[in-house]
Amino acid sequence: MTDHPRDLEALRRRLAEFAAARDWQPYHTPKNLAAALSVEASELLEIFQWLTPEQSARVMTDPDTAHRVRDEVADVLAYLLQFCEVLGVDPLAALEAKIERNESRFPVAGGPEG
Repeated sequence: MTDHPRDLEALRRRLAEFAAARDWQPYHTPKNLAAALSVEASELLEIFQWLTPEQSARVMTDPDTAHRVRDEVADVLAYLLQFCEVLGVDPLAALEAKIERNESRFPVAGGPEG
């Protein structure tokens, strides 16, 4: 196991430093990052496009395909974190708020609200 930062804030900083070192900030507009995020998510989807549900559940058993999945997941996460950085969105806070809204909107059947 390598000694790399595992928290989102450290990864966001590392991505920002990577882009800054290459003078990529002018290209990292919200529109461009949203488009790149969509492209990378589509590349992840492409891996699964013609698989049956059973095949898709076993996709990580093939080392080459598993590597492709991990690379595309990394690309999606990287662009999402850069997008959040540019717009000042805390992705964990946004996710937490969304989960809370969904818990209210979709109560458990048979529970106090259902």
